[in-house]
Amino acid sequence: MMALTKTNNIFKEFFDSEKAGGLMLILCTVASVIIANTSIGNGYLHFWHSGINLSFAKIQLNHSAEQWVNDGLMAVFFLMVGLEIERELYIGELSDFRNALLPIMAAIGGMIVPASIHFFFNQGTATQSGIGIPMATDIAFALGILSLAGNKIPA
Repeated sequence: MMALTKTNNIFKEFFDSEKAGGLMLILCTVASVIIANTSIGNGYLHFWHSGINLSFAKIQLNHSAEQWVNDGLMAVFFLMVGLEIERELYIGELSDFRNALLPIMAAIGGMIVPASIHFFFNQGTATQSGIGIPMATDIAFALGILSLAGNKIPA
């Protein structure tokens, strides 16, 4: 019984820490890439494009799982990121322009470099229009990596 309690405490401490989200993001990304490139990849893609129906009163919502994530969960994620940035601009580390200059340059580079790499490899193809995709995913992965680093990096 004592070992079970200790295991429960370790599990609870891990999921209460900031590292859990970053680690889950990395693990899910690796699993998704592996699954998408195996024989079950078509079933995986079919799941994301399958419809999920929800209805509230007279409102009928019929969207794919991909649309629910992109239009619903990502909107909430970017709202939270925006609110955090706004707080930092007014009362946090980014309230002084000199302190904000490095994160501003990093954000610009985080948009230009992935978009440029995508454009270089996809120029003149049907997938060229997807240039915004690598530009939008850098925030989630940057936050995931930062959460794994914890207090080992400066504020």
